[in-house]
Amino acid sequence: MLEKKGRLRFNIPAEQWIEKSERLSFLRFIPVDNEIAAKSVQLDSSLHPDPADRIIIATAKVKKLPLVTKDRQILAYEGVSTIW
Repeated sequence: MLEKKGRLRFNIPAEQWIEKSERLSFLRFIPVDNEIAAKSVQLDSSLHPDPADRIIIATAKVKKLPLVTKDRQILAYEGVSTIW
């Protein structure tokens, strides 16, 4: 969606970028399971209205991982650690 809005640009189509990224040994894709989905709707309602961002935050919390982001709303959220 960010690519379609012009806020994110790839040198190749997004689907191709994903396929190539999946082959990188230092990246691991984490599927959205029931625990992550449930946590995403249990987050403070004032946190972030975007469902995709809530899933990202929930994933970081469940997996106890830091996020790399410049999103100010995510950076301001105390429940997750961020890098950037």
